[in-house]
Amino acid sequence: MKGLLNLGIKASAVLFTGAMLVACSNEKDPGLEFAPDMYHSIPLDPYSQVKENLYNPGGMNMREPVQGTVARGKMGYNMYLSKDEAEVAGVELKNPLEYNDQHLAEGQVLYTRFCASCHGDQGDGQGLVGQKFKGVPSYSAGRVAELPAGHIYHVITNGRGRMMPHGSQVNPTERWKIVMYVQQLQGGEAPAPAADETETTEESGTTPNN
Repeated sequence: MKGLLNLGIKASAVLFTGAMLVACSNEKDPGLEFAPDMYHSIPLDPYSQVKENLYNPGGMNMREPVQGTVARGKMGYNMYLSKDEAEVAGVELKNPLEYNDQHLAEGQVLYTRFCASCHGDQGDGQGLVGQKFKGVPSYSAGRVAELPAGHIYHVITNGRGRMMPHGSQVNPTERWKIVMYVQQLQGGEAPAPAADETETTEESGTTPNN
């Protein structure tokens, strides 16, 4: 009788230990997939990697675009620079837009909306925000007056110092238009009222500074 009792205790201990090991295991069995073809695409999907791709280098479905190519409608989103720095962008990036009055006027409107609050209407760093927080440079003074178009574009896209990135607010074409207008301010040319502001004052029957 005593032998049977000891045997029962040992068996219970073994079962309890086994249960604890299973409960504390980090291994998770996801089970079996029913009709896996409904979960995983048979064609190669660039945003889904189930197993190694035998046809592409590195075994990945996703591949980088050919160097120097830009998808239609995405001009300027991918800056193929030898080094992702504003100084390098100043050398390697050129404004692809034609310099004309329309692009310059549109650039002024965009500048007024997104930049003038800090940099000022005249590009002198005396916007309402610039006056309060100080340190916003003038476009027409010192080193800033000599910055090339690609450098300005890179800073608009990625930000620099206290200036936050604006890449999510203005698309690449709009950025180049802003660059075009900023380069006018670099030369110290006083701007005329922005197009949308002029239309607003004419429609309301008022004139500025009244």
